Amino acid sequence: MTFSPRTIAAVGLRLFGSGFLAAILVAAAPQVSRAEEFSAPQKSEIERVVHDYLLAHPEVLQEAMSELEKRQTAAEAEKHKAGVKQNAQALFSSPRQVNLGNAKGDVTFVEFFDYNCGYCKRAMADMLTLMKDDPKLKVVLKEFPVLGPGSVEAAQVAVAVRMQDSTGQKYLAFHQKLLGGRGQADKAHAMAAAKDAGLDVARIEKDLNSPEVKATLEENFKMAEALGLNGTPSYVIGSDVIVGAVGLPALQEKISNARCGKASC
Repeated sequence: MTFSPRTIAAVGLRLFGSGFLAAILVAAAPQVSRAEEFSAPQKSEIERVVHDYLLAHPEVLQEAMSELEKRQTAAEAEKHKAGVKQNAQALFSSPRQVNLGNAKGDVTFVEFFDYNCGYCKRAMADMLTLMKDDPKLKVVLKEFPVLGPGSVEAAQVAVAVRMQDSTGQKYLAFHQKLLGGRGQADKAHAMAAAKDAGLDVARIEKDLNSPEVKATLEENFKMAEALGLNGTPSYVIGSDVIVGAVGLPALQEKISNARCGKASC
């Protein structure tokens, strides 16, 4: 009993519900019949063909998974680019963000972070090095508290710090003290870091109830959702979205690529 690739692919989808397995079925199928409907014995025969083929050629599964991963990565990259384009104003020029580095830089480096993120703590050195070594880089920090109530409290204090520091310099001092400190970040630790950075803690306490704090975090979460971010640190550089602490060389390469996209290199 033999079946067409189309027939076996259709059965594969019904039996396995997977696009890549259907592709394997097509590759394995002998080309004879063009029957569109199949009986129970036919389905059993197809299952046997698939079973035998995969046992004889297990490398096909690895090849199919590799191809599937490539397609998913490409589709995710396109989704990220579309998300960046649709949210460019809020991402790069929001009045609610913290701006560091060169305000008129030719490339903008955006970081979404959480004060309780261990990877963010290690990645802070990367951000500081980039800002120090690249005078044409604009750095944007966005609070993205995803690791529990303490993270939310710390982010709320951070927003209140930004509200009384238009230059970003005291915010950066606060940021380094809190993100570089030990223990769980929460309101108490954040207020202590703000005091050490020379900020008006009484004003911070008052501003914590401001609509601006809530609006800032809501904006950041909305952007993160649009970009498909679910962890920290996450970066936006040019039209690229980078998830995870990828290290200084990888970030420098992304910045270089973004710069080359604006001018011939």
